[in-house]
Amino acid sequence: MLAIRIPRSKAVALATAAVLAGLAAPAATATPATATATTTAATTAASYDPAYYDAAAGKTGTALKSALHTIISDQTKLSYSAVWEALKVTDQDPNNSNNVILLYSGISRSKSLNGGDVGDWNREHVWAKSHGDFGTSTGPGTDLHHLRPEDVQVNSIRGNKDFDNGGGSFTNSGGSLTDSNSFEPRDAVKGDVARMILYMAVRYEGTDGWPDLEPNDSVTNGTNPYHGRLSVLKQWHQEDPPSAFERNRNDVIHDSYQHNRNPFIDHPEWVESIW
Repeated sequence: MLAIRIPRSKAVALATAAVLAGLAAPAATATPATATATTTAATTAASYDPAYYDAAAGKTGTALKSALHTIISDQTKLSYSAVWEALKVTDQDPNNSNNVILLYSGISRSKSLNGGDVGDWNREHVWAKSHGDFGTSTGPGTDLHHLRPEDVQVNSIRGNKDFDNGGGSFTNSGGSLTDSNSFEPRDAVKGDVARMILYMAVRYEGTDGWPDLEPNDSVTNGTNPYHGRLSVLKQWHQEDPPSAFERNRNDVIHDSYQHNRNPFIDHPEWVESIW
C-alpha cells in the first residue's frame, strides 16, 4: 500500500512558526549549560496526516519494521551540495533566523559560516558514513534525517565513533563527552541521536543498492554497516523524548525536502516494538 502524503505546499516559515512558537534555544554566545537547558521543550501535537502510517497499523516486530521501511523509502533524494542549504532551514535557530543550532555543541552559529575551517560548521553524519562505507553519495550519505550542523572541530572529534555513555569533555562540547572508542552527546539531544540511528536502520535495508544498516551493542564497528550501542540508544530514547525542535525538523524534511518522515519521532513507542 502506498504511503499517503500530506500536501507539500506548506511554507517552511509557517511550519517553523507554528510548531516552534515559544520554543527557547541557545543564543549565539550560549554556554554549554544554557544550550542544554534551552533546547529541550514540550512536545507538540502531531502536524502530519496519520494516514501516512496506515500500512503499519496493527503490526509489531519485524512486520512493523518492514512496513515502515516501505513507507519511508518513498522519498525525494537530495544531492550532497543541496544539504548545505537544507540544513539552514531544518536546523534554524528559532530565536535567530540567521543562525543554525549545532547538534552536539548546542551553540547557535551563523548560517553563513558553513565550510571546513576552524569556527565553521559542517555536515555531520550522525550514522557515521564509514559504517557501511556509503560516503556522501546521494542516498544514505545525503539523508537529512541523520545529517545535522556541527562545529568542524567537534565533528572531527566525534569522527566515526559509536555512541555510548562516558568520556571526557572538549572545546565546544556543550556537555557532550568522548573517549577512545565512543561518543556521548549532550543530554538535550541524546534521544534525537538515538532516533536518527534507528531511522537509518529502518530506511536502509540493503534492498536498494545501499548496505543493510543495523544497530548493535558494539562500540568497535569500524566500517561494518552497524552502529552501537543499541542498549544505550534505547535508554537515551526513553530519557529524552521528541522535542518541539525535533518534531518541527521532521515536518520540514517531510513537507519541503524528502517527503518522508522519521517514524520514531511520530511514534516513540515503535522503538520498543521493533527492538
